[in-house]
Order: sequence, then C-alpha cells, then structure tokens
Amino acid sequence: MSEASKEARRQLERIIALGYPDVADMSAAAFRALADPLLRSLDEQAESGELDLGRNILLVPTRELVTPESLIARTSINRMAGFTTMPPRDIASFVPTDGFEPPEGPFYLVIEPHTGTCYVNREPDVARKLIETDERLPLTLEEGLAIATQHPEWLLEKNGFNLLGSRSNDGRVPSIWMSQNAPRLGAVWPNSRHTWLGNAYCVDRVGVNLMA
Repeated sequence: MSEASKEARRQLERIIALGYPDVADMSAAAFRALADPLLRSLDEQAESGELDLGRNILLVPTRELVTPESLIARTSINRMAGFTTMPPRDIASFVPTDGFEPPEGPFYLVIEPHTGTCYVNREPDVARKLIETDERLPLTLEEGLAIATQHPEWLLEKNGFNLLGSRSNDGRVPSIWMSQNAPRLGAVWPNSRHTWLGNAYCVDRVGVNLMA
C-alpha cells in the first residue's frame, strides 16, 4: 500500500466518523465504496513505480456527494465546533471558477495543499495573480473545508485563508479563519485584505485517472 493510499484512507475514515455518509444520505459502507476506485488507482500507480504522491495530500469529496454548506459544523478545534453566519443558499453560491473545476468522480486528491502564508494580507485579486505567476492553483471552497476538517491545527499554527478557486456571482470569495476559538466560514470582497488571511493554494489536483 502506498503512502498516499494510507493517508487517503486515514482521511476517508475521519470524514466517515464525522458523519459525511449521513450528509450524503447513504451508509458508511456505500460511502467508503465510492472512494475505492481512487484508492486502488493510487496503489496501482505506486506498484508500477510510476507515482506515489506521498502524505501531503487532501482527500476531497465533490459537492455532488456532500454539499459544502453542511460541512463547516463538522470541523472543530479543542471541541469548539466550526460555524458560519451565512445562510445555506449563500454558501451554495460559491462555485469553482473557470479552470479550477474539480476532477470527475465523487472523490479526488489535492496535492501539496497550503494555507497561503506567503500571500497573507493580499487582496484576493492580487493574490490570485501571484499564485498563478508562481505556477500554483488557488483552492476552492470544498478544498478549504477539507483542510479545516483534516488539519484544523493549521488555522492556529499558520493562518486563516481565502479560497480563490471559488467565487459567488457578486464577486465575493469564501474564507475560513478562527473566530470565537472555532473555525468560521465567511467571505470577503475581491479588493479587501486582512492581516490574518492568507490565500490558500496547491500544486495539482488529480482524480481516478492519476496520469490524465
């Protein structure tokens, strides 16, 4: 079993324990089975000597499987549950922008995610240009929720972050930061800047066909 497969399986069991199958309205076994093609692909690529992505990955369920508005409450830090003041319809309006759509399938992987410490206190539109210049990819809302779920300590050890790969019709981008000692999902305008917010990025996204 590859290191990437071990890590993806660990993350899968974590979100199952947090009730993601209930959100998807299916059993834990059925939910787990949906990830099997991706996990098998990871092992096959590693066994062939072609690819082992390592442990610095995020397992991300697409919104067709679980809706993002239901997930912030399943994050926590020191038993303080995550929250938002935005209505579900508002959260659902944040969709991936052109060029940052997720790979096909119920699950995919984000490679080398980061909270964007090097882009702290940058306006989202400025940060997006910098990220692209650095040949990185801005994270989407779903990917940011995956960070807050799998690595909530990053919000304490690193920084909160904007998710520039998603945007609403009115131009806002989603953000996750610490508020009242808990993860909070909010939004910022594209010309705003905050000292506590980086702009999260990764180096790649891969689906079941890892060599695509």
